[in-house]
Amino acid sequence: MKKASVWILCTIALLMVGCKDKGGLKVTATGSIYEVLVVMDNPYWEGEAGEIVRASLEADMPCLPQMESYFTVMQTPLNAFDDALKSVRNILITEVNPERYTQARLKYKTDMYAHPQAVAMITAPTRDELTAFLQEKAPELQEYFLRQELLRQAKFYRSFCNHDASELIQKKFGIEIKVPSDYQLIMEDEDFVWCCNDNGPKRRDLVIWSYPYTDPNTFTEAYLCAKRDSVLKRIEGYVEGSYMGTEYKIFPPQFRSISINNGGYCGELRGLWRMKGGAAMGGPFVEHVRVDEINHRVITAESYIYAAGQKKRNTYRQGEAILYTIKLPQEINQLQEVSVKAE
Repeated sequence: MKKASVWILCTIALLMVGCKDKGGLKVTATGSIYEVLVVMDNPYWEGEAGEIVRASLEADMPCLPQMESYFTVMQTPLNAFDDALKSVRNILITEVNPERYTQARLKYKTDMYAHPQAVAMITAPTRDELTAFLQEKAPELQEYFLRQELLRQAKFYRSFCNHDASELIQKKFGIEIKVPSDYQLIMEDEDFVWCCNDNGPKRRDLVIWSYPYTDPNTFTEAYLCAKRDSVLKRIEGYVEGSYMGTEYKIFPPQFRSISINNGGYCGELRGLWRMKGGAAMGGPFVEHVRVDEINHRVITAESYIYAAGQKKRNTYRQGEAILYTIKLPQEINQLQEVSVKAE
């Protein structure tokens, strides 16, 4: 956690380039990915309210081999929140004022001062109500800023896409996906595709596979882990006879259900992978598991990374964002809503 400092102001001054949108002229959002500026007066920041925010936004991410926080957090009091700071990409604004507010409220806004930008505003009449409200909304705020960063990255991939790999995947599985332009195809067969970015010190991989949907128990942690182990054995390590598996002892995999693409169901599995049989390699993975309702098949897309001895948060999340570009056949073929105006 850092105070908003001189280097931030210098960065903002250099990057305040105008861009037009529906709201008129707005500056380009500044700051690094997974940074949040908290606008909160010092007495609250140094008290329980600030502790709640830090405990949520600076909590350790699950399923990473070393401790890394969800976000890098900066703080500034309300009276110092000037035009220079309003361009930061993620902002949580809090205000306590008994003369203006009768109860605690939360509002979300995108591109409020800059583009692209995510802003959450909490207002409350008293310190105690601010604290209680933050305690209730902390998980929601964490998820909001996470999802906004993932969607921004996914939008970026739509402009910088490996069209050959994306088209191959669409022909094979019937899904739309935006494979980043710096990923290359490694392997494909009837029900499996593997792409990789091996440029630089951090390796990023994307694998997609499918199988018939015959059992509602598919969407359980035990089933998905067993399926992952059976499918990804085909990924071999540099030591002869080694192959990819799932790590169960150090950080067991975590499964949850999430909503994606305007309410579509998605199973999310996170964990650690490691090479079994001799190769000393491992790292974090995340996969999305969804049902192709038209073809009655399960589609699994997984991103995993290898970055030994290095920070992994941003690279891990960038790989995860690829999964948010996927559209299933039922979503591709959806009829757009049409409004008819009576004469």
